[in-house]
Amino acid sequence: MAEKTETKPRNIIKYPLLSEKAMNAIEMENKLVFIVKQNSSKKQIKNAVEELYDVEVEEINTLNTMENKKKAFVKLTADHNAMDLATDLQLI
Repeated sequence: MAEKTETKPRNIIKYPLLSEKAMNAIEMENKLVFIVKQNSSKKQIKNAVEELYDVEVEEINTLNTMENKKKAFVKLTADHNAMDLATDLQLI
């Protein structure tokens, strides 16, 4: 039962990130950047983003920061606009 709470979308996606690089990714590449749980997999991140925000994810890239955080670069399919989602999340 403990594993079930670990994989809930709200436990995987911590918060969206907005920086200059993230803004460029939104505008140029249809990508959003999220800080996610350190031990989450790309598949878990994809499922969480799709469930939380009702979008389709094309690709996920992750990286670990020097501050021991995990960033997920989430590329949306052409059917979904990252700018619209960023606006809905009140990032912009």
